[in-house]
Amino acid sequence: MGKVKKTRKNTFNYSKNRKKLKRRARNKTAPRIACDEIRKAWDDSRSVASNLAEMGLAVDPNKALSASAHMDTGTEQKQIKKPYVVQELKAAASVPSKKTMGISSDMVLYVRHMVENYGEDYKAMARDEQNYYQDTPKQIQRKVNLYMRHHPDEYKALLTARTKP
Repeated sequence: MGKVKKTRKNTFNYSKNRKKLKRRARNKTAPRIACDEIRKAWDDSRSVASNLAEMGLAVDPNKALSASAHMDTGTEQKQIKKPYVVQELKAAASVPSKKTMGISSDMVLYVRHMVENYGEDYKAMARDEQNYYQDTPKQIQRKVNLYMRHHPDEYKALLTARTKP
C-alpha cells in the first residue's frame, strides 16, 4: 500500500487583529492626489499637515478660519515655502469650465416641433400627438427652458419665425 499524503488545513490565526493590520496597511500607502498642482509639490517624507502648510493650504478649514478670525494682525504668519501652488490653483479655478450637460438630439427635435407649432402654449403641447411620453405641461416647460438655456439664439429664431406670417 502507498503512503497517505497528509495535507494541513489553513487555520485562522486568532492572535492577529486583521482590522488593525488592514488599517495600518492603508495608512502606509501613499494617498492618490487627484489635483496635479498639489501632486507635483507633494513630499512623501512629510506628513499631510506639514505638506499642506508648506503650500499655504489648510488641513481643516474650520480651524483655519476660526484661528484667523481670532488672530491679531501683528502675529507671526507661518512660513509658506511653496506659494506657487496656491497661484496655480487660483489660475486653474479662474478658467471657465466647458463641461456642460448637453441635450439629446431627440429632445432638441421634440422641443423645436413643439415651439414651432404652439409657441409657449404648454397645455396645447401636452395634447399634441408627438408627446409620446405623455409629459405634463410643466414637464414640457422644463424641457423648453433647458433648450432655451443651451440654445438661446435658436430659441429666439423659432419664436420670431412663429410670429411672422
